[in-house]
Amino acid sequence: MPLSALRDDALRVRGDRTEVRVSLPWIRSLPLASLLEPVVHIDGRRHEPAIVRGDRRVAVAALSDEDGWWYLQDRVVLQIPDAVAPGIHEVSVSFRLEIPYLAGGPDAPLRLPFAFTRELHADAVVASVSLDVGSAA
Repeated sequence: MPLSALRDDALRVRGDRTEVRVSLPWIRSLPLASLLEPVVHIDGRRHEPAIVRGDRRVAVAALSDEDGWWYLQDRVVLQIPDAVAPGIHEVSVSFRLEIPYLAGGPDAPLRLPFAFTRELHADAVVASVSLDVGSAA
């Protein structure tokens, strides 16, 4: 399990959009639909992201209809419509993870809150074996 869901190369600019690649902060792979309510803050500005799956953008509300898994070594791509400038930015990501095999009460699975903040350099290059969830291998 990574120490932070935001690795050194988590912040990318793709054309007119910004992507934040988030590692899974859990001990086992989970269904992609386990990601709930992701929010991104860049330099203090709040953004409601879409999820990128290969060449598709998926609204957060539609994530429960998506098949697929979030593997430990891979990252979910959260995309926002504004591109950041080159350089260093403060990036915060918050979300909840639904753990489908653990009870969080009598009628619901466990839902854990997570929040991570780091200063990241846009488009930093780091050697990595991770893939983006939903991308071709």
